[in-house]
Amino acid sequence: MRHELALVMPVYNEEECIEPVVTSWRSEFVSLGIDFVMLVLNDGSRDRTAEVLARFGDDPRIRVINKANSGHGPTILQGYRFGVELAEWVFQTDSDDEMKPQHFKELWLRRNQYDALFGFRQGREQSLGRSLISLVSRRAVGLLFGSGVVDVNTPYRLIRSSLLQEIVRGIPDDTFAPNLVISGMVARKKSRIYNHPVPHEGRRTGSVSIVRWKLWKAALRSLLQTVKISRS
Repeated sequence: MRHELALVMPVYNEEECIEPVVTSWRSEFVSLGIDFVMLVLNDGSRDRTAEVLARFGDDPRIRVINKANSGHGPTILQGYRFGVELAEWVFQTDSDDEMKPQHFKELWLRRNQYDALFGFRQGREQSLGRSLISLVSRRAVGLLFGSGVVDVNTPYRLIRSSLLQEIVRGIPDDTFAPNLVISGMVARKKSRIYNHPVPHEGRRTGSVSIVRWKLWKAALRSLLQTVKISRS
């Protein structure tokens, strides 16, 4: 029997916050009366993340997948491919607690009128470099695929599995930022899109894994991959 919702949450070195984050999302889904499964993908964390996640072993609604490190994007993509087989809807969010579960209700209650619902990051504080990369990403996705998604790389997105399954089938496994492609394909397919502001809070634990020159290298790689996929 398929669930109503599958959560996809990639995790890397989040031992300090992962337990309350998973607990808070579980509580939110329970309060909304959703039949759900949570796919928590531990992407080869080097800290105690796996040990902390093992505490959820008694809850069949929380499936922890410990995997070799492949990066944030490929991990999300793997989660999507699991999720579309398990539930009618797939929701992806990050594990850093920067976007809270209490705002999920605004998307869930509107789902029947839309195919893809996105929480765009409101009040996000970024460096000049990251702001520029976000701007270029948004413009590139708009030019290559079409407009419709306000925050093309937001880690807060609810998508019908019937739509998402078709899209992820055509995305290569090593894609650095699959969410850019998914945002673009959702627009290209003339899907019914909803955008809702969700407050964004700065990271309180852990650290950002891609900084300085690695950030620009990653951005260039992501852009080139997105262009290539858009033409395929």
